[in-house]
Amino acid sequence: MIAENQVLRSQGPDLGSALFLAAVCGQTYVQYSNKEDGLFLVPRTYRLVGEIAASAYGNIPERFGFLLDSDPCAILAFRGTGSAVDWVSDFIAQQTLYRPVRNAGQTHKGFTDIYLSARDQIHALLSQLQPNKPLFITGHSLGGALATLAALDIAVNTTFTSPAVYTFGAPRVGDPKFVQAYNYTVPTHWRFQNEFDIVPHLPPLVYQSPHTKGTYFYLHVKGEVQRSFRMGSVSGNHILSSYFADLAKEKPEDAAAMCAEPPGWCPEVDPS
Repeated sequence: MIAENQVLRSQGPDLGSALFLAAVCGQTYVQYSNKEDGLFLVPRTYRLVGEIAASAYGNIPERFGFLLDSDPCAILAFRGTGSAVDWVSDFIAQQTLYRPVRNAGQTHKGFTDIYLSARDQIHALLSQLQPNKPLFITGHSLGGALATLAALDIAVNTTFTSPAVYTFGAPRVGDPKFVQAYNYTVPTHWRFQNEFDIVPHLPPLVYQSPHTKGTYFYLHVKGEVQRSFRMGSVSGNHILSSYFADLAKEKPEDAAAMCAEPPGWCPEVDPS
């Protein structure tokens, strides 16, 4: 399903691959919603390597994504929060040292704590793959932030030195030093961002923490792919199905073929 040879080209993202990865991100929410067993749909020709559990609230582990494998490539996918913007209040936006890589600056403490709680699991899952296999890392909203934090760590500390990263509606993650290290190290990152989605504008470029009274500077990593759609609400401008619907308009044949099998694989799109 993924044309990895196209994705890894530098001139621009492959929209068909972006559409497929958005559908994969959709299944991270299905996994989370099925509280008892975490069941979700795995696309044809892929297999589940393993689930990812991370601690977001009160050190209670929650399902936060999974690693899929196929003959041509592997996909590491992370989910976002339960609503469009609740991470603003739920996660601490002060910064902490990005410990997985030396001299890589500082990152959002809330996002980083979640990623570090799952880091050992992620590395263990990746060790089950062929070391030279193309790896895609993807996520929506908070999941996009986790994908970014994971990508630099993976590029430096595993055999997967050239991951291709696709994120949707992701917030800013780190300070200028982190962004510089990331942009230099991670070769391919495409950051799909709706201009009417407020989450990619958070945290603000200059954030003053009411908790620490400190001032923190945030930038986006490279690879912005600007989209433009209005869905009638703050949440509608951000939710994953809106990003999927926007991409599907440009790749209708790909979307139709992709959503035909298995049933329920694609995010539900509001026909209006």
